[in-house]
Amino acid sequence: MIHNFIMHVICPFVGTVAFAVLFNVPKRFYLCCGCTGAAGWLMYHMVMIYGGSAATASFCGTLVVVLLSRILTVIMKCPITIFLVSGIIPLVPGAGVYYTVFYMVNNELAEAARRGMESAKIAFAIVLAIVFVVSLPRKYFQPLYWRERKERKIRKG
Repeated sequence: MIHNFIMHVICPFVGTVAFAVLFNVPKRFYLCCGCTGAAGWLMYHMVMIYGGSAATASFCGTLVVVLLSRILTVIMKCPITIFLVSGIIPLVPGAGVYYTVFYMVNNELAEAARRGMESAKIAFAIVLAIVFVVSLPRKYFQPLYWRERKERKIRKG
């Protein structure tokens, strides 16, 4: 059990860092990129364990990735794409797209359609989660906003 959990942390972390290297992300962001990808995959894995569909799990995992990316963008003072693009890689339905084409080539059109629809649902869930979090105002991710809000609440109370 613990071995399985460790593999679900280390593999997405290493894969995310590898894509960060591939995308020429500065070295000082590698750790944050890896943690973002691993956190998104852990959320995906937890939703799948508790009986969610792959699309629902991808949506939840992407929410975590985008939220962490927005927070790290403010903290590290860099563009969101540094964390978002590399962090989303473990959630992308690459195998589903591969098997869709594989079954199409082998003339198994029913299975190809099933795999293709599942991949499309996952891709749509990823896009929906990104749009949902990115549409939140930037002030919610600024520490100054929360400090001022807390001070106003103390003054009123």
